[in-house]
Amino acid sequence: MGLEEELESLSFSEAPLIRVKPPGPRSLELLSAQRELETSSVIYPKLFPFAIDSAMGATIRDVDGNYYVDWVAGIAVLNVGHRNPYVLEAIRRQLDKYWHWMSEIPSEVRIEFLKRLHSILPKGLRGKAKVMTSVTGASSCEAAIAIARWVTRKSMVVAFEGAYHGVHQGAVMLTAKRNLQLYAGVPLTNVVRVPYPYPYRCPFPARDEEECGLAVLNYIDHLLEDPYSGVGDVAAIIVEPIQGEGGYIVPPKGFLKGLREIADRHGVLLIVDEVQTGVGRTGEWWAVDHYNVTPDIMCISKAIGNGIPVSYVAYRRDLDEKLEEGFHFGTFRANPLALAAGSAVIDYIESRNLLERTRYMGSRALKRFQEIMEQSRIIGDVRGLGFMIGIELVEDRSSKKPGTQLASKLRRKLFEKGVLMHTCGHYANVMRFMAPLVITQRHLEIGLNIFEEAVRELERE
Repeated sequence: MGLEEELESLSFSEAPLIRVKPPGPRSLELLSAQRELETSSVIYPKLFPFAIDSAMGATIRDVDGNYYVDWVAGIAVLNVGHRNPYVLEAIRRQLDKYWHWMSEIPSEVRIEFLKRLHSILPKGLRGKAKVMTSVTGASSCEAAIAIARWVTRKSMVVAFEGAYHGVHQGAVMLTAKRNLQLYAGVPLTNVVRVPYPYPYRCPFPARDEEECGLAVLNYIDHLLEDPYSGVGDVAAIIVEPIQGEGGYIVPPKGFLKGLREIADRHGVLLIVDEVQTGVGRTGEWWAVDHYNVTPDIMCISKAIGNGIPVSYVAYRRDLDEKLEEGFHFGTFRANPLALAAGSAVIDYIESRNLLERTRYMGSRALKRFQEIMEQSRIIGDVRGLGFMIGIELVEDRSSKKPGTQLASKLRRKLFEKGVLMHTCGHYANVMRFMAPLVITQRHLEIGLNIFEEAVRELERE
């Protein structure tokens, strides 16, 4: 069986197929029950008003019998797809042994996974790292910051505009969205916020994207160099190598390397948040691999568990010597089922050569989105790497006024046509392509055709 034939067998062949306009009657019933029983603060049922029955590969079936092509992947979690049989079998084998005990006790499944994870770390960390376990992406970011502050004995952290590092009470201070900080009810302390190099909307005057990146680097260098900048003693810089919730923003090519040089020059640790970008999402194991940059500390979550909550922090071995016993606690760290899933995810990506396929398929998708942009008056920018592509909508391409409502309408149109696609961005005006890496060529092409059709319809309204 060839790879494409195998991937076809992983998904519902019927997708996309809308039998009854969503939300159908059974979905409405379950949505109503959810509103009655669960907090009204949930968001996604309002954006995607349906109820899920089952899912396979890069497709989902709702309780009313509609089939959808999934370009969301549980927010970049299901890199090897829903119910991947290879991962499923690994979880079943572990279920027959045990699925929880004390979170730090070794086992065969734990050691096997740790060896597999170490083998795919960025080149500069491979063989030179230690790993700390946690549960969520946010908790891995919190642990990373705690490590940096403890070993440096400094408190300040540089974080970026547009950043998203979670909503735990420590991590939310690093996240840039102000209302999320307000919800957490914590003061914004010991964080210095700096611009992210956003070429389409550069925060500094710049002729091109490289000049934009250089301007940001010069500003950060100034803050760390000038004793009157008011910044104080900085422990770390935390950065997403490609911004996720901020708008799928790809920084200029030299930016991360420049950030690494600034961190080294000022004795500051570089923390890279690979929670959304990692595990093959960009066509390399880690987004930093595109830039040949080694972080001091790296946050890992989402796709490494393929849907089972788990996270890790990988960091320089010498930093570990400065940590105390009991530095990081948690009952559910390193869940055995997640460890089994993680090894299977790594094996599946390697054995199917999904990194190369993601680079190839991602470049095809990027080119198609760019072609659609060329004929569109509401698409201002298309950018991305691998299966992490942002399509920024604007009301006017000259003024670049954010098309927030356009993005909301486009998401709904796609949903009603059987393609699930979510938004992000500073102004919630960026459509993001984050399909499972196992999506078939056929489903990708169908989805792209539907996307183009929906854009044209929106422009005629």
